Amino acid sequence: MQIEVFDPAMCCSTGVCGPSVDPALVKFAADLDWLASTGATVRRFNLGQEPVAFGENEQVRALLTERGEAALPVIFADGELRATGRFPVREELAAWASAEVPVLPADQLSVNVKELIGSTTNEVSGELASEPPTASCCAPRETSATESDAPSCCAPSESVALGAKPTDAPSCC
Repeated sequence: MQIEVFDPAMCCSTGVCGPSVDPALVKFAADLDWLASTGATVRRFNLGQEPVAFGENEQVRALLTERGEAALPVIFADGELRATGRFPVREELAAWASAEVPVLPADQLSVNVKELIGSTTNEVSGELASEPPTASCCAPRETSATESDAPSCCAPSESVALGAKPTDAPSCC
């Protein structure tokens, strides 16, 4: 089983970095990790970092032309289009991969997001911890006058056209 995910432009490959993390992205990243642990191959493409992959896939290119970024994410299972415009839940991924979703005891259901992503968030609620975030492209940091206008992975300085070659910009993650 191979799952391919064409994600919207995000700060990093999973979108779970920086000072403010969307709990839905954390859950989806965990679901993909679980799916990979069952033997499935999972490939993710980020529009902000790998735009060529979006232009090379005819179905993704057609969806973007028709619906724009609202079509993202686009998810394929063994080459078959399975979902657009939303992140599927674990049960859907399991059905596509013919995998069983384990039932966990209640004491194993809590996930510490900080341990999962190394961020400064508390439990899955997504509330920020009291300590300030560490320096990353998405977190505040001191910059010199020459750095302040440099492109950032979190605040793109220009739009990327489909089919354009990726730049050598540093990745935040």
